[in-house]
Amino acid sequence: MDTSKISGKNRKNIQIGSEVEIAQKHHQRSGELTDGFVKRLLTKSSSHPHGIKVQLETGEVGRVKWVINSSDF
Repeated sequence: MDTSKISGKNRKNIQIGSEVEIAQKHHQRSGELTDGFVKRLLTKSSSHPHGIKVQLETGEVGRVKWVINSSDF
């Protein structure tokens, strides 16, 4: 299994169910990332300089820093 990370600044890289690492608002200064799976895309524009805002299946909201791209082909 090869795992790579894709930038979370472009909406086209993120789908419902994607595994991502997000920075929640209260963790922006520390840079602490939370990983999970996307439940909803909250940013409407095609890109955002700080990352696309999403809601995880756990209910946490933050901006996507990295999309975990695991290819099992």
